[in-house]
Amino acid sequence: MDVLVLVLILLGAANMVSNIVFYVIFSFRMKDVISGGVRRDNVMVITGLILIVFFLIGYLYIAIYTDASIIMALVLFFGSIFVTLAIMLLNRLVKTSKQRSLEVSQILISVIDSRAPSLHGHSLHVKNLMTVFYKHLPRSIKGDYNLISLEYAALFHDIGKLEMPIEILNKEGNLTEEEEAIMRTHPQVGVRLLRPIRSFDLIADWILYHHERVDGQGYYYKSADSIPVPSKIIAIIDAYSAITMGRVYSAPKTYEEAVEIIKSNAGIKYDEELVDIFLSIPKEEILACAPKLE
Repeated sequence: MDVLVLVLILLGAANMVSNIVFYVIFSFRMKDVISGGVRRDNVMVITGLILIVFFLIGYLYIAIYTDASIIMALVLFFGSIFVTLAIMLLNRLVKTSKQRSLEVSQILISVIDSRAPSLHGHSLHVKNLMTVFYKHLPRSIKGDYNLISLEYAALFHDIGKLEMPIEILNKEGNLTEEEEAIMRTHPQVGVRLLRPIRSFDLIADWILYHHERVDGQGYYYKSADSIPVPSKIIAIIDAYSAITMGRVYSAPKTYEEAVEIIKSNAGIKYDEELVDIFLSIPKEEILACAPKLE
């Protein structure tokens, strides 16, 4: 076999190996609340991987056992380039689709939050804080969770308040026991509202348990390790947002005041390790998460 022909085929084979790596990375990124959980899509992703591996075997077989022509070598080489471009395009389209979906969701949640003046911008604030928090998570935690899924959980954590009576949401004084019991149902209501979106099952528990405390005195009396890590993160950033944005019953406080309140509740309400991570985030990054409200 001509040296040039062999080189072209081997370069194509090497590129196909790279394509397999990129495709596997792409398939793992598909496992989030938007693109994950659909069996048909999972089958297609696996089928695509099998085909790329099959093509790689074909490249190696031709290089070892056949006397290929320069034309065949060029076809194989540029075929591998075509596969690369296809994977890159697919990755870009999926990424753009997810971004647009998130933007639309942010608009819808903003409309829901606007029912109560003190909640206006709160969910978007929590989502922004989640994005920054994720960036500072250690690899041991970050590797277990997908950023897109965490952002959606943060954005939709209070969607259950859509069915809460407006007079309770906007009440300036303390809630009665009956009103408090109604408010405590909003995580359950939120999960029910999101149930028709099957892929959101992935984040259902994260939303359901975002008012749990590590001392076991939360809404459902879960404690410590029985609380999902994303729920623990939401609990911290939800509290920070509520403290700094204020509520009808409480004036907004400064970053420093909010940090002190959260720090004083570490190990009681909030996970100590996650509080330490939150406190390690530069102040300017936290302040930049504040939503730009019109």
